Amino acid sequence: MFDQFTLGIEEEFQIVDPETRELKSHVSEILDEGKLLLGEKVKPEMIQSMIEVGTGVCANIQEAREDISKLRCIISGLARNKGLEIVAASTHPFSKWSEQEIYEHDRYKLLVDELQMVARSLLIFGVHVHVGIRDLDRRIHIMNAARYFLPHILAMTTSSPFWLGFNTGLKSYRSEVFKKFPRTDIPDHFDSYLQFQSYVDLLMKMNCIQDATKIWWDIRPHPKFPTLEFRVCDIPTRVDDTIAVAALFQAIVAKLSVMIEKNWGFRLYHRRLIQENKWRAIRYGLDGMLLDLGKQKEVPVKDLIRELLEFVDDVVDNLGSRKEIEHVHTILDRGTSADEQLRVFEESGHDFNAVVDMLIKNTLENVPEKCFD
Repeated sequence: MFDQFTLGIEEEFQIVDPETRELKSHVSEILDEGKLLLGEKVKPEMIQSMIEVGTGVCANIQEAREDISKLRCIISGLARNKGLEIVAASTHPFSKWSEQEIYEHDRYKLLVDELQMVARSLLIFGVHVHVGIRDLDRRIHIMNAARYFLPHILAMTTSSPFWLGFNTGLKSYRSEVFKKFPRTDIPDHFDSYLQFQSYVDLLMKMNCIQDATKIWWDIRPHPKFPTLEFRVCDIPTRVDDTIAVAALFQAIVAKLSVMIEKNWGFRLYHRRLIQENKWRAIRYGLDGMLLDLGKQKEVPVKDLIRELLEFVDDVVDNLGSRKEIEHVHTILDRGTSADEQLRVFEESGHDFNAVVDMLIKNTLENVPEKCFD
């Protein structure tokens, strides 16, 4: 049973000039070489100062780590050959969206035509984790239940405290920027895959969307792959953190699947209640309180994350991911990228350059220097 929960990880990196520390619209300079080495694992995004990489279908978390580490290594090497660096963080501390160039592609042209400044101002970077689920209805039922845990894991990944040279006071400003897009945030729950597909078909019939790829929820059944896609997170700066989060998503899916097999129930909460928790995660990250919706009281987010680890503990060894999930405790003790950025910002006398330097360094922490054996 557990071999079905395959993994895929997509990461979106900033392309940064190490001298000025600004974003650079230079994706084309590294894309051609990248495609020769990586094929479809590398691609541009709408903003030319961003490059996206994605793993293949990974059988387990160890394969995912090897693949994502190699991708960071290769893309970093290609960038450095052009005098550039890559950064894993969900916003740049001070670069302006109005100065970024749009990548020339029909898809992005249509998006800008439709959404105008909402699309142009989307200078944010994320990570998406895919977990394989073959059965369509099970994919929906697991999505329904997994929505509850999305704020917990967002709080673990926050990496966007700054925007346009301002300390926003939020740990995940990326989440607020993306909220301007239609069909985002926490989805409603659905009774079946048929009901979900009817919703998609209705939107297409009424010319709201061309296809299901225009649904950008924090969690969604992927429109092309047999996966459940988790999209809620900021991109962690350290690869170790990304792998821990991917392992935790996989464990949540596996645990909920086991519960379905045993005909155990999982209480479904309204979107409006989960949104309350998401806001708290956005604002306070690991320092805040979330709502324990079962007990109907506030609880420190770190306590709820530890409860989540206990919840999935009985499937972790079947997945072979105990070491990777144990790293969650390191995140709880050390803090997130947002916490580290804010600390460097204060200690350096509000020097954004010091923040970018730290991000460049930590993006390649525990990434191999040699990409190939």
